[in-house]
Amino acid sequence: MRATLGLFPLHLVVFPNEKLNLHIFEPRYKQLINECYEEGATFGIVPFINKTMMMYGTQIKVESIEKVYPNGEMDIRSKGIDLFKVDEVFNPFPGKLYIGGAIQNLDNNINGNYVKSEEIIERVELLFDLLAIPKDPPTNSATFVTYDIAHHIGFTLEQEYEFFLIHTEEERQDYVLKHLEEMVPRVKKINSIRERAMLNGHFRNIIPPI
Repeated sequence: MRATLGLFPLHLVVFPNEKLNLHIFEPRYKQLINECYEEGATFGIVPFINKTMMMYGTQIKVESIEKVYPNGEMDIRSKGIDLFKVDEVFNPFPGKLYIGGAIQNLDNNINGNYVKSEEIIERVELLFDLLAIPKDPPTNSATFVTYDIAHHIGFTLEQEYEFFLIHTEEERQDYVLKHLEEMVPRVKKINSIRERAMLNGHFRNIIPPI
């Protein structure tokens, strides 16, 4: 018998071990969350990109229901667990309000290259500094995983999904490094333009080159 999972399409990508707080308000997803919480089961978040539900997603564990409103809406805390591929979609899942899918779990390697981790951390620190991002960059190369910074380095939603589809850490490291190689010079250029624009109208002491 194939494994099945209730599906929750959203305009986002969720990575393994990512903490996710959600406000649940649609009846079909209130049903899904209540069932998962009561049964200790997981559900699947699948990215919804360009008006299309993607066929790869993340199993999500409901860690707690923080608040239930009088109309049944709720605030929940959840966490990304395993990755999966959807083989078949049931809309709706038999006997339920929500979408479901026949799925297969995917292997996911998180063992990266230490030297690449060091390089990524160094470039992320520079990027955060250039953008004045109020978030501490990662510092421990031994425990660093690229998922930890994927939401914070300027990926588009489409790029996040491309990155999500890579299932070995070294390949994800290469993807991140390539992105940072392009991103950091672009941000430096933008900052330079901003600084020059801010000088307009001010008296400037400019030393002639010759």
